[in-house]
Amino acid sequence: MEIELMLKRIEFACGGILLVAVVILVAVASVARAMGSPIIWSVEMAQLIFAWLCMLAADIAMQEDRHFGLQILREILSKRASAWVEIINILVIIGFLAFLLNYAWTNMILMHPRLVGAAQINASYIHASMVVGILLMIRTMVAQLIRRIRNREIN
Repeated sequence: MEIELMLKRIEFACGGILLVAVVILVAVASVARAMGSPIIWSVEMAQLIFAWLCMLAADIAMQEDRHFGLQILREILSKRASAWVEIINILVIIGFLAFLLNYAWTNMILMHPRLVGAAQINASYIHASMVVGILLMIRTMVAQLIRRIRNREIN
């Protein structure tokens, strides 16, 4: 449990750092452009940072159960049935994420030779955010599954 909390804090800190970085980069690039000296690589770097930030934020939201969900089943089912539905839902999400991981990995490999804009960075650095984000979300969902099973809500 302590390892999970430590990983969550690290992920949250990385997300905060990326958020501050993208805001500063866009602000500095905007001022530089207005002054007639645009930073030509700023768009690619902002895109890279934002892609990683989105994936970290998606996992953080998943850890906090902040994603969209329908509560109607929880309201009409018994507590035990509702717990089973949640476990089945988690298993479906894990399966879907595993399915997406295959395509995200393939896309990352395919995008590696492509260089992005003025920064001339490999596009795979941007697309790697999907692979890492999906792996983080799978880890989150497996942890939630284990936690729900341990809570014995389904017995």
